[in-house]
Amino acid sequence: MSLEQSVVRNHLLAMLPAEEFRALAPYLVPVDLPARQILQHPSEPIRALYFIEDGWISLLMALKDGSTVDIAMVGREGMIGTPILLGSDRSIVEAMVQRAGAGIRLDGQHLQDALRACPSLRQLLMHFSLALMTQAGQMVACNRRHPIEQRLVCWLLMAHDRSDGDDLPMTHEALAATLGVRRASISLAAGKLQKAGLIRYASGRITIRDRAGLEAAACECYGVVRNEYRRLLGK
Repeated sequence: MSLEQSVVRNHLLAMLPAEEFRALAPYLVPVDLPARQILQHPSEPIRALYFIEDGWISLLMALKDGSTVDIAMVGREGMIGTPILLGSDRSIVEAMVQRAGAGIRLDGQHLQDALRACPSLRQLLMHFSLALMTQAGQMVACNRRHPIEQRLVCWLLMAHDRSDGDDLPMTHEALAATLGVRRASISLAAGKLQKAGLIRYASGRITIRDRAGLEAAACECYGVVRNEYRRLLGK
């Protein structure tokens, strides 16, 4: 049975004209995305696109010492596998499921058939790719110029945007690895946000208590990325 557009949560697929989605549906396969699953391995062939339905994916850049740096986050606003669309079957970036969820898989071997069947799909994917590039570039600037507290706020807002509720399952250790800082720095920054009443942290879970307050505490990077997604994708 083909997937029905009415049940799709991915923003890109939901934006397709109904007749184009019906043409695309035979190529789409719903999949579970367990935490820590790698959807895209550095320098290995990319065999599929994944349209995210629930949860979020971290795009990670590996360094020579074995550590990784989080350069972008993808949720139901987008998909994983942009190099295929741009004419390459591989990337140096790793895509790892950070928060477990679900997705819809489109095998790379079917991509050209899918693009022919759905003229609107190529433009949507290109617009998403541009928005993702903006996010990655802005995060580089943020990591370089802004203090850890503002970087943490930016990350929390992006994660909250990609979640259904206010609870974000994330330990201080995982946040430290994600932001490329020491755990003590995360504990100090999170403590300040909790004291200000913006978040609550307990047992590996962060709860957003004051979204407006977090936005007021954020650097300009969050707004730049959000506005570019809205301009390109209406999201």
